[in-house]
Amino acid sequence: MRIIKVLIFLFALTGISYGDIYRYEDESGVIHFTDTPTHKGYKLYLRTGFFNVKDYKDYFKKYDHLIQKYSEMYNVDYPLVKAVVRAESGYNPKAVSRKGAMGLMQLMPETANLFECENPFDPESNIRTGIKYLKYLINYFRNDVQLALAAYNAGPKNVIKYNYSIPPFSETKNYVKKVLEFYKMYSNTNISRAN
Repeated sequence: MRIIKVLIFLFALTGISYGDIYRYEDESGVIHFTDTPTHKGYKLYLRTGFFNVKDYKDYFKKYDHLIQKYSEMYNVDYPLVKAVVRAESGYNPKAVSRKGAMGLMQLMPETANLFECENPFDPESNIRTGIKYLKYLINYFRNDVQLALAAYNAGPKNVIKYNYSIPPFSETKNYVKKVLEFYKMYSNTNISRAN
């Protein structure tokens, strides 16, 4: 969150930014942003072109109407879904992970097929499928959100393998922590929902 605030502050100082933003998550789970990547670990996070602070804030609300629609349809907490999307892809519908996860909610090909996602790079199809899968995990793990998130990241088999607990993978532990932080932030603020 500090880095995001620093970015917004820098944009506010200059008023306008012209450089694309690149994101890198190191082995400790620390997220780095830059407009001048220094190694291949940095991936395009946000293509800016020409935008100001208002546009940057709007970027994180772009898919709110879809998140609201399918959160209500599948009865999943709206701030939780926003937190997952933010942690998974940073709201980049074209994001692809090293392991092949795709789109806004970073669906693995097997998950996309199993839950009938027509196009994982289509925001609506991806969000609908991701929420449907998240609801399945919440139900399977008896409303334990932390276990559902761990399963979303590491797969349900790993949660079961480690005696129905968060697997001892640093990536998964950091992921659950990050999503819960975003979840708390979105739950404690007045999120402008689509009408």
